[in-house]
Amino acid sequence: MTTADDHVLARDLAEQAGQLLLDVRARGGDPGLLGKAGDRLSHEFLTAELAARRPGDAVLSEEAVDDKARLAADRVWIVDPLDGTNEFCEHGRADWAVHVALWERGATGDLPGGLTAGAVALPAQGRVLSTLRPAAAPSGPPGSPIKLVVSRSRAPEWVRDLAGLLEAELVHCGSAGAKVATVLSGETDAYVHAGGFNEWDTAAPVAVAVASGYHASRIDGASLAYNQDQPLTTDILVCRPAIAGLMLEVIREATHAI
Repeated sequence: MTTADDHVLARDLAEQAGQLLLDVRARGGDPGLLGKAGDRLSHEFLTAELAARRPGDAVLSEEAVDDKARLAADRVWIVDPLDGTNEFCEHGRADWAVHVALWERGATGDLPGGLTAGAVALPAQGRVLSTLRPAAAPSGPPGSPIKLVVSRSRAPEWVRDLAGLLEAELVHCGSAGAKVATVLSGETDAYVHAGGFNEWDTAAPVAVAVASGYHASRIDGASLAYNQDQPLTTDILVCRPAIAGLMLEVIREATHAI
């Protein structure tokens, strides 16, 4: 079962990995080599710490071969050592992150898909968002226009239709963790994406968002699931709770769903 120590561990590991990445980034160098060095160093740090401090737990990491033994494990850490590698390699950008989340078999808490703890470190912004002491979501409606945060390079075509129907402003951002952070900070009102990504892209951001009282689901309203045989997430919606119903309704219209 999750304890307060798990929430602390997720936060601390994300923060410490983020500091290592800042050190790597400060040294500069070829962007391609910089990204590979950051991915490798953060992954090695996170997996070594988890092996030492939670030796009975499994780990699913973007930077490792998927060990299917995790499917029989009771506790699985889902980590993205460096979410937003392109942004990490681009001088001056702060929209990259470190994701650390915990999934537990039979979890019955408020978080979706078996998630029980999580943290998103935004090292270049000097912030760590976590399930340890989550901020409360605003209860009222957003201002006008609604602001939708979307991928810099892979926003689905229908997002423009969605923005038109909502008379919304599109905000482009890198890492999924950084996108969700803009929703939690009030910079934007909703994050929407389709086209496929992996569990490590969304597990920690979703854990933090839902712990803070925000809505998180598939774009058709279905629940998100984690520690699946194929660790893929097709699409996602994270938004202020006051507009969840509106967002799901207008997404259906924009995607011509029945």
